[in-house]
Amino acid sequence: MPSTNDFVAHCLELLAPLGAVHARRMFGGHGLYLETLFIALIADDRLYLKSDDASRPSFERAGCTPFAYSRRDRGAVTLGYWSPPDEALDSPQAMQPWARLALAAALRAKAADRSAPPVQRKTAARKARAPVRTASTQRKARARG
Repeated sequence: MPSTNDFVAHCLELLAPLGAVHARRMFGGHGLYLETLFIALIADDRLYLKSDDASRPSFERAGCTPFAYSRRDRGAVTLGYWSPPDEALDSPQAMQPWARLALAAALRAKAADRSAPPVQRKTAARKARAPVRTASTQRKARARG
């Protein structure tokens, strides 16, 4: 089994045809980014590619496995990341169809984030600007005017 650093370097090489892919350490593993798009993660020396409703069936048909972790309060939690088929780890050419699925899922997620309406909520700052109305300040306001 290669060391974690060797495996990260191998995964970066596999995804290099997409463009300038880089890794960042996160939660005991690594996140893989194409520019600012989060396209994959590495956990326990295993690569998982981003997926969504459109790409998930391709991963399922190929017998891939989803990324999951355990939580004490909820048990197993599955996220939208799937391992590529084992043969895709052999070369950048074999990885390309799977890497393109991950890139497309990341682009769709980014587009959906941009088109979502802004959340409307009262902020603490707005509440802080509002005058405090105590009985004393209310009496003073009535006396003034």
